[in-house]
Amino acid sequence: MRQIRVLVVEDSLVFRELLIQKLNEDPEIQVVAAAKDPFEARDAIIQYQPDVMTLDIELPHMSGIEFLRKLMPQYPLPVVVISSLSDKVFDALNAGAVDFVAKPSGATRAQLEAFMKNEIPAKIKIASIAKLGSWKRTQAQAVGQVLSNENHNLVVAIGASTGGTEAIAAVLEQFGTDIPGVVIVQHMPAGFTEMYANRLNGRCRVQVKEAKSGDPVVPGQVLIAPGGDAHMQLVNRNGGYQVVIRKGEKVNRHCPSVDVLFHSVAEAAGSRAIGIILTGMGGDGAKGLLAMRKAGARTIGQDESTCVVYGMPKVAYEIGAVEYQEKLSDIARKTYTILSKM
Repeated sequence: MRQIRVLVVEDSLVFRELLIQKLNEDPEIQVVAAAKDPFEARDAIIQYQPDVMTLDIELPHMSGIEFLRKLMPQYPLPVVVISSLSDKVFDALNAGAVDFVAKPSGATRAQLEAFMKNEIPAKIKIASIAKLGSWKRTQAQAVGQVLSNENHNLVVAIGASTGGTEAIAAVLEQFGTDIPGVVIVQHMPAGFTEMYANRLNGRCRVQVKEAKSGDPVVPGQVLIAPGGDAHMQLVNRNGGYQVVIRKGEKVNRHCPSVDVLFHSVAEAAGSRAIGIILTGMGGDGAKGLLAMRKAGARTIGQDESTCVVYGMPKVAYEIGAVEYQEKLSDIARKTYTILSKM
């Protein structure tokens, strides 16, 4: 089996050497080079032609984000960003990084080693099969305000993982304020979901916020499940929908889980819902989307050509959970078409 060739770009000597050591312990990974700044990284890319690059955002001479913006148009390369808690990771994802991992703050050496041995290699392996170029997109245009005022009892549920931050943005930017309440699970560490929601809120016509238990689901508003150790579920309360956030074990290796959300939507909303599954590794959300479809909901899956990783939508499609398979740019329009007939 061919090993994944990795370039590590990190200015901290201690962190860099420990990361190289732990990555090389994985039989599927080989660190072929390391660099402490973007200039060394550029030379290493040309010389070693790595399959994946890990990239720190805070680097000497040039930020990791600026480096990405210069690199990706000329030399597209799967990049996993390693960052402390900062909304700069979303600039990196927008610039073309496949995914990110959050550096544990105040971690012991043992916790740091576990992070380097488990979380980072998993992200590298996903990045190695990611499709580049799907992050490039033009400014989204509004689909149009075509719905009636009878959409208060409808709900749109969306799930995504790798590549999902930009895919979700591409869909939400086309939604108008007439869209029914939207509930979303995007696999993301604790702390980052609030920053992500705030960033989307500044980019979209709809209101976007990190969900809190008891939040009502109302038209023109998007609720994003908080990252961490809890799941988000849809419930019927007082003639409308609310979300509840409950601590729980990981489902499909994720918390929050798309499956948990989708199963709750199937039970609470039945045929009054639309389920959308976007780019991501693994199968989280597939069974929940199937439950939604069996309950009468309409379902949409992102097509292979526009996915960064065609994993979750593929599994959902193969088990019959996806009613319509659409390119990312067409998902919002398809959603409106379906809603206009509900």
